[in-house]
Amino acid sequence: MADQTSQSAAQAEADKGYWSANIRIILVSLVIWAVVSFGFGILLRPMLAGIQVGGTDLGFWFAQQGSILVFLGLIFFYAWRMNKLDREYGVEE
Repeated sequence: MADQTSQSAAQAEADKGYWSANIRIILVSLVIWAVVSFGFGILLRPMLAGIQVGGTDLGFWFAQQGSILVFLGLIFFYAWRMNKLDREYGVEE
């Protein structure tokens, strides 16, 4: 009985570590997404106006294309990192 209790405690600790890492990845991804889309595309656009990218200023580029490309990159990063995390905790598909 004590062995079963220690196993369930160890499983609960592993679950806690897994979800803690998962939430950390999500929060980092959301912060990057917010900084790129809202920060670079809206708030910092006047500061980025002097930098030319593809015939337009960098702030406009981030608002129109850059934030979308970063978002797509974050999707692939999240999928890659979660697959790695799943393998670490033995919950892969």
